[in-house]
Amino acid sequence: MDSKSGVTHLEVDPTTAHKLGISQEDQELQIALANYVPGSDAEKKLLRKIDLRLMPILWIMYVLNYIDRTNIGNAKIAGMEDDLNLDDSKYAWVLSIFFFGYLICEVPSNMILSRSRPSLFLPGIMLVWGALSAAMAASHSYGALLAFRFVLGCIESGFFPGVLFLLSCWYKPVEMGKRFAIFYSAAVLSGAFGGLLAGGITGGLADAHGIAGWRWLFIIEGVATVGVAMIAPFILLDFPATSPALTLEERQLATVRILSSGIESGSTASTRLSHWQAFKAAVCDYRTYLFMLLFVLDVGAGTISYFIPTLTKTMGYTTTTAQYMTIPVYVVATVILNIMAYSADRNDERRYHISAALALGFICSIVCVAVDNTTVRYVMLCFVAAGIWTALPLILAWTSATINLPAEKRAICLAMVNAVGNLSSVYGSRIWPSTDGPRYTIGWAVTAAFLGGGMVVALLIPVVLKMVPVRLTAAERDAEEKRQVARMQAMGEEMDNRGSVRQTPAEKRPENSQGVRNRQPGTAVYRERAEHAGAGSEQRSTGADERREEAYGRDGEADGEFGEGDAEEVGEHEETRARGCGAFGGLEVEGEVEGVGVYAGGHEDGDEEGGD
Repeated sequence: MDSKSGVTHLEVDPTTAHKLGISQEDQELQIALANYVPGSDAEKKLLRKIDLRLMPILWIMYVLNYIDRTNIGNAKIAGMEDDLNLDDSKYAWVLSIFFFGYLICEVPSNMILSRSRPSLFLPGIMLVWGALSAAMAASHSYGALLAFRFVLGCIESGFFPGVLFLLSCWYKPVEMGKRFAIFYSAAVLSGAFGGLLAGGITGGLADAHGIAGWRWLFIIEGVATVGVAMIAPFILLDFPATSPALTLEERQLATVRILSSGIESGSTASTRLSHWQAFKAAVCDYRTYLFMLLFVLDVGAGTISYFIPTLTKTMGYTTTTAQYMTIPVYVVATVILNIMAYSADRNDERRYHISAALALGFICSIVCVAVDNTTVRYVMLCFVAAGIWTALPLILAWTSATINLPAEKRAICLAMVNAVGNLSSVYGSRIWPSTDGPRYTIGWAVTAAFLGGGMVVALLIPVVLKMVPVRLTAAERDAEEKRQVARMQAMGEEMDNRGSVRQTPAEKRPENSQGVRNRQPGTAVYRERAEHAGAGSEQRSTGADERREEAYGRDGEADGEFGEGDAEEVGEHEETRARGCGAFGGLEVEGEVEGVGVYAGGHEDGDEEGGD
């Protein structure tokens, strides 16, 4: 094992792996998992590389995604409402029809993504929706606008849940919250960017070349989206085991670090579910509906985002000034969102952070119902938006961490939660009729009800999860059995006609250009039981957890799982020093030791007595 990379490369007997019902690739991953060293220098370097290849480009893509989706609100007050003769009912349908397309296509889109290349799939749909957004400038009737919005919803539906699934395949649960928040802050800040762009475009290009300002808004923002879509494939990563931008060692380490957290990256073939099996597993899991309800309530309140320009305009500002007055709303929300997400990850907690965010929005909405002062209402609007948008990424991160296996099921659950949640925008868009202005008492009251209900649901979800067991489908049970078999085989547990893996000592294998020990030539030898050829002391490794905790300096840091089988101690004396390497605490050994139960990814120093 290479102490820097934290990954051991082994070859396994294909015949035995076939009998176990698992692939050779999966067997190698489970062996590497048993020897995984969390927090190694190689892992930190890899994490930085993943961040650079994913987060900036996905952030930019989502900014444009949200601008193209919500610029309809800016276009409305810039003249589109008058040019197309839109009343409140028609405008509500223009908003709603988008989410019908979104709901229909979101789950199938994530099914396709889980079996395709994200680096091509996500930019591909971005290219199409950018072209459609620009083409909306040609709308000259209410019917044409409806058609464009419906198709736009169908195409855009694959982006947000697709990114959530992609990120969940690359990051551990404790790394997800702040990265989801960074990604989602693009949607929040896009409101600020959208306000700046809308103010500049609709004001500066009004009737330029005989084209209305709101039409220029669609054209310019759509063309920008197409441009970014053409660059993205050269930057984005695929799934951990299949990204050509990573080396072989980086791909294996990226996969193993996710497996160590009890999550699949979508690349382990023998435990993969079919589309139907994954859909059935997601639909039959009651947890899907708990998070769906929570998300529906938050997104229902979030429909206020389509009316923020309208709300600021009714406070007495001109059209252009009202566009600019939306900017502080999004800036305040972005700051609070990232602070809360960082705290949630640091404390590995979701329930109370989500509840606190929803409580903030609930209280401020009640204030907006009760007071008439426009300054107070504007300040409260900033904090209502902050509460809504802070909770959204944390809810999705919580969903991903709770419904983590199998990967295909996780993809569909995220898509279902997001799709049904966004369906609430259909009726949510109708709670802000212009006839209720300028106070919009109904809108604020319904928003308060949504946020208060969401707060209660967030507090109750952990209680329900403890009380109600999860029932797995037959396909899930089969996949779980294969994972357990692979894990036990990799850790050298006692099984019928299975045994240990013989590994050539790492110091006898040449290093490659990156200083990582090359794979052992030949195949592994399977035996019925792992035996120590030397002093032969045999004892159950009951102290593995204590050694593992000592190695990390705190409880709970070791990622590997400790097998229940017998693990042979090396030598007669207890000179083993735990380094937290793999499931068994990382014994230090020299020479060739048979059995993964003995050789748990330790460092070869010369402490072994009586080698093979």
